[in-house]
Amino acid sequence: MRVLLVGAGGVGTAIARIAARRPFFDEMVVADYDLARAQAAVASVGDRRFRAERVDASDPAAVVALLGRTGCDVLLNATDPRFVMPLFEAAADAGATYLDMAMSLSEPHPDTPYEKPGVKLGDAQFARHEAWLGRQALALVGMGVEPGLSDVFARYAADELFDEIDEIGVRDGANLTVDGYEFAPSFNIWTTIEECLNPPVVWEAGRGWFTTAPFSEPEVFDFPEGIGPVQCVNVEHEEVLLIPRWVGARRVTFKYGLGEEFIRTLRTLHQIGLDRTDGVIVPGPAGPVTVSPRDVVAASLPDPATLGARMRGKTCAGTWVRGSKDGAPREVYLYHVVDNDWSMAEYGCQAVVWQTAINPVVALELLATGVWTGAGVLGPEAFPAQPFLDLLTGYGSPWGLREQTGVKEAVSL
Repeated sequence: MRVLLVGAGGVGTAIARIAARRPFFDEMVVADYDLARAQAAVASVGDRRFRAERVDASDPAAVVALLGRTGCDVLLNATDPRFVMPLFEAAADAGATYLDMAMSLSEPHPDTPYEKPGVKLGDAQFARHEAWLGRQALALVGMGVEPGLSDVFARYAADELFDEIDEIGVRDGANLTVDGYEFAPSFNIWTTIEECLNPPVVWEAGRGWFTTAPFSEPEVFDFPEGIGPVQCVNVEHEEVLLIPRWVGARRVTFKYGLGEEFIRTLRTLHQIGLDRTDGVIVPGPAGPVTVSPRDVVAASLPDPATLGARMRGKTCAGTWVRGSKDGAPREVYLYHVVDNDWSMAEYGCQAVVWQTAINPVVALELLATGVWTGAGVLGPEAFPAQPFLDLLTGYGSPWGLREQTGVKEAVSL
């Protein structure tokens, strides 16, 4: 297996550092618009199987040419969601296997955005399923941590833990703090704004997908391993669009533990238009320039990849499942916790980006060894979960399962 990794930011660098410890691939080409950043990611692993290249992720022809020149048969997308479709199409044109960690962007319904979905996350990719299937090529979409590992947990619960499932609710929370900053997101702010301010999607059997207002249905979820209670709210996320396609459940939700202060900041950005992605004209010494307000916000905040030394605490990604087994009610929370002190000491990567990065590497190894096989545009739920979870533990990053009996799962506010 020869892998073209596009994107050498925090997640891309973490992918390289994790993959460098595994023998399943022959070469990994790390490519970025900023060649120096790609070179730094390669230098950090000290492995001859890695090399750096420059590529513009928005230019499919350039990506196809790079795939051909390097002989890579897999494209792993570690960029933000704006570049999903150019890279997805480039992989298709080159006949390469494709993996990403976030899916094609949504567009709110033009008339009733808080009732009906418009263009949903991943719609543009799933529209091309038959074309990928016809070529017997695989596009594995949403294979990060959320989406990704959370979807693997849903598949595992359906296969191993339940006879019937009433609800699958992905719940993400942390107790991370960043020394010296009042507001410093631990993940790409462009993506954070996109998913938090778009209308959240919920799925219900008999009703299908529908939307609500941002930050709706607040609850307090008690996260494991010392994180404790965190306020969670509905957020737009790929799991709600992925899980119902392969896993039977009566309801699917995603709630993110943002906290009141983070929500207030995002609301303020929205109120003054700083979440906009379209350009605004700004006077400059050399004449007017057009800039995207959201890009300005992103440029003004610290790079999440650089915050590890200032971060303290743990992050938890997990899937809460409620249903029945052998005629008796059951609730479980399947989860994965990463301590920032551990990930910094072991890999030099902050916890959130490291937790995102490990999952596509595990998936690549399963594909390389033939344990996972498939064709078309598929989510993580389309594959057997047990081999993934076993290998994740084999990477030195175990997952957990908590029976919810006696746990106060959710408290409405």
